[in-house]
Amino acid sequence: MTIDDDPGSQELAFDEPSAPHRRRFGRRGPGAGSMSRTRMAGFTGLGCLALFGLMQVVPYGRTHSNPPVTGEPRWASTETRDLAVRACYDCHSNETNYPWYSNVAPVSWLTQNHIDEGRSKLNFSEFATNPGEAEEAVEVLAEGEMPPNYYTWFGLHGASKLTEDEKLQLIAGLKATPGFTEGGGRGSDDGD
Repeated sequence: MTIDDDPGSQELAFDEPSAPHRRRFGRRGPGAGSMSRTRMAGFTGLGCLALFGLMQVVPYGRTHSNPPVTGEPRWASTETRDLAVRACYDCHSNETNYPWYSNVAPVSWLTQNHIDEGRSKLNFSEFATNPGEAEEAVEVLAEGEMPPNYYTWFGLHGASKLTEDEKLQLIAGLKATPGFTEGGGRGSDDGD
């Protein structure tokens, strides 16, 4: 009901609890709810910042240990080794180059986990004593599973992204390197 409809009912329009301004803004009037949302957003932001700070206290992933190299494969060629170093060594050797962001949790945790997992499956730096799952390396490369796509996201590790020709050359070189196939390859003892 409006003021124009019935001059004697002016009180009803303003005292009525279901008036539109009361439903829209609640009891405190316009803008009262937005203040609590702003505070909530501020507290949420501070909470996230505090959590991020606490995550930095956890040391996992920031020790960046590279154990000594105990024995590489007898590479079929230097080109094969060069391609393996470029595409595989950051996760599959004891010669990892740690980027700056590997010092910041939780990225440091993910990075260290990937390196630990990679070294446990195949570690070129300990190949002489533990070839790991070397025989699967050719298959994994041929299927495009390695290096993983996420490894080169955002332009990171661009050098590890192999062209199709380089990938085929690496696969052929691994097949010719002793220990990567059941037949064993025909690599030379001096690494050339």
